[in-house]
Amino acid sequence: MIIREVTLPLRLVSLTNQREHWAKKAKRAKEHRWLALAAINRGHELLERGRFMVTFTRVAPRKLDDDNLRECCKHLRDGVADWFGVDDGSPMYEWRYEQEKGKPKEYAVRIRIERKEVAA
Repeated sequence: MIIREVTLPLRLVSLTNQREHWAKKAKRAKEHRWLALAAINRGHELLERGRFMVTFTRVAPRKLDDDNLRECCKHLRDGVADWFGVDDGSPMYEWRYEQEKGKPKEYAVRIRIERKEVAA
């Protein structure tokens, strides 16, 4: 069951391949974390505890390899974990990373939160 799904017009770049000043990296991290938290929190209360699966889908003209994909979503993941009020290492949450090919100069990220059914 999908609880939330938001799309942010955000260009996610491979953080491991960036050669930039530490302040620029820190600013991006703060912005991504805040954007994820604000987007999924808009007009909704905090969810009760449970098991959830969160999927980040990067939309871009070119794909990243799987380790770079995971890394570029790190700060978004931190923002979602902030919204849940948990550490992102909690076993109650499953984190998935996907990619879609976009048109030239089309960049976005979709965050989907689903409740996981617990087998009886």
